[in-house]
Amino acid sequence: MFEWIVSILLLIGGAFVLVGSIGLVKMPDFFMRLHGPTKATTLGMACLLTASMVFFSNTQADLSMKEILISLFLLLTAPISGYMMIKSAIHHKVESIERTQGKDNIEDDV
Repeated sequence: MFEWIVSILLLIGGAFVLVGSIGLVKMPDFFMRLHGPTKATTLGMACLLTASMVFFSNTQADLSMKEILISLFLLLTAPISGYMMIKSAIHHKVESIERTQGKDNIEDDV
């Protein structure tokens, strides 16, 4: 039964990583392009790491701490790095297209 769970998690994780990677390439400007790696790819990697935890917890006697640490590191650093890249793009006044939402909420840098 756990093989099915691992397989489903791997397929879902792979699909999210693929969608995030395509979004990184196909989105029209920097602000929209950042959603691919910070949202979909992070969720895909979480599914892949969960599949790894399920697999190794059933094949070995102990719980694998590596996947838990990688998951925590990934879930903590991806939003922070995305936020820092957005702040840097705003500071450097990177151009965006008209469809980009939230531009009216950006405060002017002094």
